[in-house]
Amino acid sequence: MARLALCGVISGLVVAAGVLPLALIGGSTVNAGRDIWVNLPSNLAMPPPPQATYVYANDGRTLITTFYDENRKDVPLDQIAPVLQQAVVAAEDTRFYQHRGVDGRSVLRALVSNGRGGAQQGASTLTMQYVRNVLKNDPSLSPRQRVDAGADTPARKVREMRYATMLEQHLSKQDILKGYLNIAYFGAGAYGIYAASQTYFGKSALDLTLPEAALLAGLLQSPDGDNPISGDRDAALQRRAYTLDAMAKMGVISAADAATAQAQELKINERDLPNNCVSVPPAHNDWGFFCDYFRQWWGSQPEFGATPADRDEALRTGGYTVVTSLDPGIQASTLSQSLSVYGYGSARSMPLAVVTPGSGRVLAMAVNRHYSLAPNPPQHPRYPNSVNQLIAGGGGVAGYQAGSTFKMFTMLAALDAGLPLNTRFNAPSRLATGWPGSGPGSCGGRWCPANESPSWMNGDRTMWNGFGRSVNTYFVWLEQQIGARRVVEMAQRLGITFRSGADAAMAAKADQWGSFTLGVASTTPLDLANAYAAVAAGGLYCQPLPVLSITDNAGKPVDAAAPKCRQVISSDVAAAATDAARCPVSRSSAYNKCDGGTAENVSGILGGRPVAGKTGSSEYNSTETFVGFTPQVAAAGIAVNVDNPNDQVGSGIAGSVNAAVAQTIAAALRGQPVQAFQPPSRVRALGR
Repeated sequence: MARLALCGVISGLVVAAGVLPLALIGGSTVNAGRDIWVNLPSNLAMPPPPQATYVYANDGRTLITTFYDENRKDVPLDQIAPVLQQAVVAAEDTRFYQHRGVDGRSVLRALVSNGRGGAQQGASTLTMQYVRNVLKNDPSLSPRQRVDAGADTPARKVREMRYATMLEQHLSKQDILKGYLNIAYFGAGAYGIYAASQTYFGKSALDLTLPEAALLAGLLQSPDGDNPISGDRDAALQRRAYTLDAMAKMGVISAADAATAQAQELKINERDLPNNCVSVPPAHNDWGFFCDYFRQWWGSQPEFGATPADRDEALRTGGYTVVTSLDPGIQASTLSQSLSVYGYGSARSMPLAVVTPGSGRVLAMAVNRHYSLAPNPPQHPRYPNSVNQLIAGGGGVAGYQAGSTFKMFTMLAALDAGLPLNTRFNAPSRLATGWPGSGPGSCGGRWCPANESPSWMNGDRTMWNGFGRSVNTYFVWLEQQIGARRVVEMAQRLGITFRSGADAAMAAKADQWGSFTLGVASTTPLDLANAYAAVAAGGLYCQPLPVLSITDNAGKPVDAAAPKCRQVISSDVAAAATDAARCPVSRSSAYNKCDGGTAENVSGILGGRPVAGKTGSSEYNSTETFVGFTPQVAAAGIAVNVDNPNDQVGSGIAGSVNAAVAQTIAAALRGQPVQAFQPPSRVRALGR
């Protein structure tokens, strides 16, 4: 009650001195203003100011970027140098530890000075300043109320006094100081001491020296005008001197220490905090494509809000710490392999994605493009700079045809339906199907697909050598046996997304989509690598995941970082498909049934490790694709002209694509133990 009485006395003095207008103490205005004297806003005790979200690589230390509206990150008091805490108290409120929210001496001194027409003096304590900052940032208040919280009016002063007095009954001095240091504006776009110490000196708040601490504390009075980056450098030095002198008078430093600190040259190590994906480190602008996918993923997670707009706001203001799954070493290797196929100056692209079976975590995403908004040359306005999501799709990118890699979904659907790997068919050069067709690929009004190399592909085939030699007519026949709908649904089970309207329309009438097994639907390297990763993981499909951990601004883990997995096919079906998928890249199936493959050099690149995969060529070799996997890693790459589908990349690039993906997998596996594939059962393989 003594504190409340003090506030009443002070308010009376303010009114008596003529600082408050007469209207404030008359009639309805007093009645309307009584609400501010009743309850302490809850946000003053636990303020939710906007904070930057920090996004790191998988080591938890390498910063990829940050997202923020205000450059701010809360830190505990034990992570703020004591000398900075002392400097702020000395500069802003020397009696902070003596008063209880309102300093009667300062108010009386200000009243006397201001009433005599002398230099205008303020009387705001640190607690009152903290109140003002919280109210200015309180999202529960209306925009007008937030503006009023910073207005230079008597009503605001009275409100601050009342709230400050009440606040000191709820929080300790240390809590108030911590809150103030984390919410105060230090100029140059830096909110809070964490951002300020990084912005001005490129170091943590715990490592600030006495001259640095005094400089930052001095900026609080006029952060935009006095800061040495964009404001008045001389004024910054004057405020530093003022703070050092105040610290010496308080006895927290000696006069000699103050003089030594004041004599030191002002050294600014300006560090701009990146904001958004276009601000990843310049030397690693390839990380921007991963960052872009991370943001796309974040926008789909309900844990961060009810709508995409809410989730985006949470990213920019929620103060999360995100450790992503991006492995900088694997990313560098992946980019190098993409560039080995096409350089930055090529109109054609080589997007590559690497994922982890059993978790879906994305290790790398690379393409021969700079993630940048910088203008491109007039002669080729779409490259080498691009912010289109060329690797994961979305944002208008539907993907690219991946050819015979889709035969995997036909094989899985057939195995799932009970057909064994040794299901035999005498594959002809051309197969007359039951689906309607027209043009060169038809016969008698029916769709008649053909084998690309009849002398090597025709004949008695099983899933092993049909997959190894990529026999079109075998897999179209197999699709007919089980129905195209099962094949389309299998692809969807493994995460293949139909982003184009035409593909979505065909999927809706999947029974008529006979050409699906030949890879005519658009897909992306990420979807394709992750689908094959589910096979590598024994039929466990996991949604692609770009993070290892997420903690909120209170340090609490967020569930969104956990893998989201489900068993979509039996482990024996997956083992059988894997056994056949070893044929394209080696002759090492568990049942020794491989007799030729389309990418047999892959096994040698991986040093003889157990590996599986599939090549794919779209019609007229418009694209060339390879997807490979081991038990630990899956990767996919597609050679394509993303801007001109009529520009066929040609079959000659296929070997480079295969090698690039294989080298990417080899780099990702470096230092990891060799793991073998699980062989399928005899029933699943041989039907007995």
